[in-house]
Amino acid sequence: MLGNAPPRWHNGSKNGSKNGSKNGSTMTGPGPGLLQEPSRQKAGWVGRSPVHTGLVVHPTYRLRNRRPVIQLYGRLEDGSAFLVEDDRFRPYFFVPSTHAEPVARRLHGKPGFALDACELKDLAGRPLHRVAGPNPGELRRLRDALRELGVPTLEADLRFPYRYLIDRGLRVNVHILGESHATPEDLHCFHNPTLEPAIQRGPAAQLHPLSIDLETTPDAGEILSVALVGPGVDEVHLRSPDPVIGAQCHRDESWMLYAVTARLREIDPDVILGWNVVDFDLEVLARRCAALGVPCHIGRDEELPRFQRDRGYTRQRRAEIAGRMVIDGIALVRDALRLEDYRLETVARAVLGRGKLIDEEVPDKAAEILRQFREEPEALVAYNREDARLVLDILEHEGLLDLAIERSLLTGMQLDRVSASIASFDLVVLPELRRSGRVAPDVEPDRESEALTGGAVLDSVPGLAEHVALFDFKSLYPSLIRTFNLDPLAHACAAGETDAIEAPNGARFSRRHALLPEILERFAKRRDEAKRRGEGHADQAIKIMMNSMYGVLGSTACRFFDPGVANAITRFGQQTLAWTADAFEEEGVEVLYGDTDSVFVKLRREDGGANGKIAAQAEGLRSSVDARIRERVRREYGVEPQLELELERVYARFFLPRVRGGGQGSKKRYAGWSQERGLEIVGLESVRRDWPAIARRLQEGLFDRLFHDQELLPFVEEVVERLRSGELDPELVYVKRLRKGSLDRYTKSNPPHIQAARKAAELTGGRVSPVIRYVVTNTGPEPVLPGRPLPPGIDHRHYLERVLRPVADAILGELGRSF
Repeated sequence: MLGNAPPRWHNGSKNGSKNGSKNGSTMTGPGPGLLQEPSRQKAGWVGRSPVHTGLVVHPTYRLRNRRPVIQLYGRLEDGSAFLVEDDRFRPYFFVPSTHAEPVARRLHGKPGFALDACELKDLAGRPLHRVAGPNPGELRRLRDALRELGVPTLEADLRFPYRYLIDRGLRVNVHILGESHATPEDLHCFHNPTLEPAIQRGPAAQLHPLSIDLETTPDAGEILSVALVGPGVDEVHLRSPDPVIGAQCHRDESWMLYAVTARLREIDPDVILGWNVVDFDLEVLARRCAALGVPCHIGRDEELPRFQRDRGYTRQRRAEIAGRMVIDGIALVRDALRLEDYRLETVARAVLGRGKLIDEEVPDKAAEILRQFREEPEALVAYNREDARLVLDILEHEGLLDLAIERSLLTGMQLDRVSASIASFDLVVLPELRRSGRVAPDVEPDRESEALTGGAVLDSVPGLAEHVALFDFKSLYPSLIRTFNLDPLAHACAAGETDAIEAPNGARFSRRHALLPEILERFAKRRDEAKRRGEGHADQAIKIMMNSMYGVLGSTACRFFDPGVANAITRFGQQTLAWTADAFEEEGVEVLYGDTDSVFVKLRREDGGANGKIAAQAEGLRSSVDARIRERVRREYGVEPQLELELERVYARFFLPRVRGGGQGSKKRYAGWSQERGLEIVGLESVRRDWPAIARRLQEGLFDRLFHDQELLPFVEEVVERLRSGELDPELVYVKRLRKGSLDRYTKSNPPHIQAARKAAELTGGRVSPVIRYVVTNTGPEPVLPGRPLPPGIDHRHYLERVLRPVADAILGELGRSF
């Protein structure tokens, strides 16, 4: 969890002047880019041009008379909304100069297109020509036609607004130099201003969020009520001819939708939040407005909302609303928290300790909502308002919107796409690549995945041990990239260099040409500064970006994908882990286990195992081994190592299990107890979400007693007796997800959770949750449904043999006992 930091949201309504004050809290963080701070005042006058500082929320474009106009919507420091429009920029891409002649023939007689030689080169240093077009659509059609002719294109797949931002070195915070005029939408509109990156620690403005929630009929054919909740806003609009306490009532659905859309424009949020807000709330709102003839003007212009699906593997749907970002709370929570499922009720209970106002035990919530609308409208109003409020409270409690803002500041990616690591990587790397005089290739959409080497995993020494130190490398893969120039540009430039660095997989890298090492060095410095200032969200945003770089380079969806580069990173990682194990053994201590960037070492038992002496021994080992590895890197590669070995913690007691049914040690599974963290369990049954809760009860109880020298068997006997008596039946529920999405897709297998799901469908008229809860009974798997008691006839012997026995024997076996 990221903690309950003050939200970086504006505490008021439109322009910071209505329904609230201007004293909202602000968390500051790292600036948005890698450039140097321009010599500008924060706001005011430079010469005769006024300078405004703002935060870009929504980069997009419009066509006017077939001419593209870049539009940057955002929020200024003074709280007012702004729109930058620039009609001077034209889309372009590159082709190899060797293909210039067929491209020129293709463009002959086409007005608005141009082909010119340029000084830029591709990654390998080959010359290029620049192809410009009148607008993105026509240029895209030309690109497709050229590809059919066998002409390769470069940077032809960049989104037009991002091309504009990349070319200007802009992220999210910007200085705007020029005069503005007011628009009918109450925007400060700047026409063709000068833009410069505003490099500062925090955002240039506070954002206005708004949570929206709709209650509808069971088929979503009619909207019953709409809740709007945000800083300074707390209201529910209800279809009702009569007054209802807590609601703004409207005589019919059309009047309600006119009021809601008008209110959205008046509140003027930068960010619209919700739970499944794109696929349900906004989709239904737009559909019902269209059906009733109500203009769904909820953006900062007269355009209607547009819904589109990402072309990437996630296929995530997004809502395009002019000037606003739409963020689904589910996506933010799924990125940050591991939970049983991601229903609003589940997340709210886990994070806030409270849930929705219609009890989970109600078997048909849709019918209950309809009943409340007809018979108890005050209850529906409270239920609707609380659903909208829960979303805001969850995101504030976990700091997730603040984290999204930090990630946007860091990369320049718009708020609803900050988790798109490949696109974020482009926004960070492409401006640096351009400054080096190089151009990136297009993504190869049909490129097949290739086998990539994984991280090293050392054999483990199973059993119980005392005084075990965990050492790991700080950001291992980013540190290896910095140390050995593991970079697409360095790989492309190494061909003509005799002194290139050769990786363990044979890939070669230039010592003089690289981009990622310098970028990562800047990130590392900024992360250290964020830690020093206590800015947790900035620290986390930079960590996420740095750690994503190996994954990005190893993905075929990345324009820089090269198995030679990706495998060089992991092979250097394997080598580093092996060298680390060698260095510890040379120091006279035993290595119990190692995985990717971590090593577990059994310390020498000196001075009776006093805590202070043990800790000093561990730190001394860290220093010695770190120095050995650094010297070996210098000696064998002639580079200055950027690796940093850290002492993570010392476990007073530590346990490595065996492979079930075998004698060798298991991998990626262990348990330990330390004074700083107490009991920690990794990879074992008690932390797996698909095992019944009784497994956690038994395993955690056994480890707690094992690590504190208490008897184990009485506890095991107690759990067994309580199981047999039925007392622990609520802890016997299995939880599994429908991975294939639909029961119809399970044709070749019929595992227990699918059997239970099919029975659930029969009991609920075909409605099946994507998360299946079931117990094993004497007649097979039976579903556990909300509002219904546990099925009878639970097979306690199944749980004794299939759940408790393997969990207990893994620990008892090391003591010469058995379940």
